[in-house]
Amino acid sequence: MAFEAFAESVNERVEPSEAAEEIYVGLEHIDSQDLHVRHWGKGSDVIGTKLRFRKGDIIFGRRRAYQRKLAVAEFDGICSAHAMVVRAKRDVVLPEFLPFLMMSDRFMSRAVEISVGSLSPTINWKTLKLEEFDLPPLDQQRRLAEILWAVDDAIRASIAQLDALAVLKRTAFEQRTLFGKTRFPTRLLGDVTTCQYGLSCALNETGEYPILRMMNYDEELVVASDLKFADMPAKLAADYKLEPGDILFNRTNSADLVGKVGIFQLDGRYLFASYLVRVKTDQTVLLPEFLNFFLNSDAGQTAVRAFATPGVSQSNISAGSLKKVYVPVPSLADQTRVVRELNEIAGTTRTAKRHLELLQAVLRELTNTLL
Repeated sequence: MAFEAFAESVNERVEPSEAAEEIYVGLEHIDSQDLHVRHWGKGSDVIGTKLRFRKGDIIFGRRRAYQRKLAVAEFDGICSAHAMVVRAKRDVVLPEFLPFLMMSDRFMSRAVEISVGSLSPTINWKTLKLEEFDLPPLDQQRRLAEILWAVDDAIRASIAQLDALAVLKRTAFEQRTLFGKTRFPTRLLGDVTTCQYGLSCALNETGEYPILRMMNYDEELVVASDLKFADMPAKLAADYKLEPGDILFNRTNSADLVGKVGIFQLDGRYLFASYLVRVKTDQTVLLPEFLNFFLNSDAGQTAVRAFATPGVSQSNISAGSLKKVYVPVPSLADQTRVVRELNEIAGTTRTAKRHLELLQAVLRELTNTLL
């Protein structure tokens, strides 16, 4: 059936000044491949004509459709004009079934193919409405929707678990480094560590040495994803070869990412790029795992970012500034206890994250198989 036979584009326009207190959903508030709106703003935050949506409508990012931004509204509000408000024709398609059809690879592939424009490809309704899609009878739609929403419910529960773990992780260091009302003694980071700027060299898709960069972080770990490589003399490479327990500090990035920290625990001959700083602890005084947890805590990030200097598009924190941060330095026995407890939280978080990724993969596979 043609898309317009079972869905309509709702084009009710509204000025933000007329909806200042209403919920506003921009494309930045919709997560890729997530049917739920988890973030929003207010009409008073924006300017320009917007679209009104009602509870149950689908907010579909018609600009840059390859980002797969599509969510079901769970409340009334207004949204970006770069979105398309789609409403099910209930006598032909169930509102609970339509979002999965639109999230399927077949629908999204066609959406990308019919988008026009080079910088910000956009879908026009007059083109989309003529596209044809297979549509099962209503009773089959109902059964398929029950299956797919059941998986989505499991995903929501998994996300809730991760949110709770994130709250615990943000506060865990402070909770575990308090003795009643007395905190551990502190030292300047520069007194208990050495710092080294990374290597400046040409990067390629192939080469003898993998180079870790400022995107190689996952939670509080350094990870070997999206690698670049370089060739150089062995003597030079030896000066930048990472060892387990080294901490990599992101000294230059956008304001929200500068100061990211991760501990290196990989096997192999990895080097690190110039926008990173290697921090080595004096392990007779400070365990690297303990410092890593501190620098990733709210208190640690606040202390580090206090030294950030804004640039045109990026912020910077020098190694010299990093050395001025005060860090808690309890006894090695107390550090070991804290590290053990926080590793349990971190391990649970990584397990929960893998579980969520598995559920999301199951939903994608089921959606594309059943539809």
